[in-house]
Amino acid sequence: MDSVLTDYYRLPVDWETPPNQEVAVGNAGFFRFGSKVICYGSSASGVAPDSAHAKSFDALKSVRFNGSEIHLPFNISQVIENLRREHYVNQWGPRTSNIGSNPVIRKTYYFFRHFLPIPIRRHLQRSYFYGWKKLPFPNWPVDLSVDKLHQEYLRLLMNTKGLDRVPFIWFWPEGAPNALILTHDIETLSGRDSTAALMDLDASYGFKASIQVVPEKRYEVPAQYVDEIRRRGFEFNVHDLNHDGNLYRDREEFLRRAAKINEYVLKYKARGFRSGAMYRNLDWYDAFNFSYDMSAPNVAHLEPQRGGCCTVMPYYVGKILEIPLTTTQDYSLFHILNDYSIDLWKEQVDLIRAGNGLISFISHPDYLIERRARATFEKLLVYLAELAEREKMWTPLAGDVDRWWRTRSQMKLVQNGSGWEIVGSGKERARLAYAYLDGDKLQYEVERVSAHEGVHS
Repeated sequence: MDSVLTDYYRLPVDWETPPNQEVAVGNAGFFRFGSKVICYGSSASGVAPDSAHAKSFDALKSVRFNGSEIHLPFNISQVIENLRREHYVNQWGPRTSNIGSNPVIRKTYYFFRHFLPIPIRRHLQRSYFYGWKKLPFPNWPVDLSVDKLHQEYLRLLMNTKGLDRVPFIWFWPEGAPNALILTHDIETLSGRDSTAALMDLDASYGFKASIQVVPEKRYEVPAQYVDEIRRRGFEFNVHDLNHDGNLYRDREEFLRRAAKINEYVLKYKARGFRSGAMYRNLDWYDAFNFSYDMSAPNVAHLEPQRGGCCTVMPYYVGKILEIPLTTTQDYSLFHILNDYSIDLWKEQVDLIRAGNGLISFISHPDYLIERRARATFEKLLVYLAELAEREKMWTPLAGDVDRWWRTRSQMKLVQNGSGWEIVGSGKERARLAYAYLDGDKLQYEVERVSAHEGVHS
């Protein structure tokens, strides 16, 4: 079984020694690990009942060293899972939760939703999200807690081993600094009928997208529609079952729906999935048969279900790869924030770029029919196309991210004489990188590859 850092970085074989972790007693809560990392779980150094007071409990101060061994006051694997799976939401009280967690209210809203005039619906939604700016956790507009926790732990381990450089397998193929994906969810008949125009727009700027389609009740899904999406090099995925907001209402109903979703995944030969309105319960994913999911936001301040996975990297939930949404949805930007600029998107992209993470977008043809919204989205495409070209970003489909992350997870980094060699299927696309210490800060460097048989230079 891979250890925490090896799983994330793909470190050299047998390099990482699992830490000694104290068995923390008491309830789970929030604490810090250094000045910038908020954690959730049990810790022998103490926890706070809410994230706002986590600064009073810095577990980094309780880390002990014995030679090259590290003794942590908490279980780092559990803390990472708690953040990725949003278990910290269970700690929230009425002040930070919202009515989206109430299944009765949610069911009632979705029942009447189609009968409500759009201005009234938007007014209700803005009232629903009132106070979102005051939410202390996750960090808005991008949260890197999980990624920073890995970095801080690697920095400590390097210090104990007396190392200033550690090799690892770079996150993205061909040494790309980031990955960038576009995804489109089709919510209505008008959205379905606008799909071709949106694909035209994407393709005009050199992009292909993953398209998620609701298989039941919302609209018909003709075979020629599916074939056209794939013929043009876009990707077809399943979007919920009927998008009524009740997929995770209760376990029995969920299992019934999950079985039908699996049938549609098989029927359409789809590999990916996204739930309606980003509702999710990652602890129930063992019922699904698709390869990857895209239902977990990095920060969910503007989603009906609050929370966030606190990472800008893909991660496994059992056998399923979670590909998180790391930017704000177009609907939220236009209709909740009433913002028709791309300033927020650019701010999020810059933060994700700094973390070498996955930049992922959701947009809907349903909401891009209106001229002002479409113009804003086209500005985004212009910006992303120029940025991707300048920075040499990887711009795959979501399914390609899934394939790469699975391939990378099977690669090994072994010593070859005085150097390092990546072994395993797909190694020709992988790149050797180094984590190095610049004072107290961890930095990354990717080795260049010459044109002669992929030799590192």
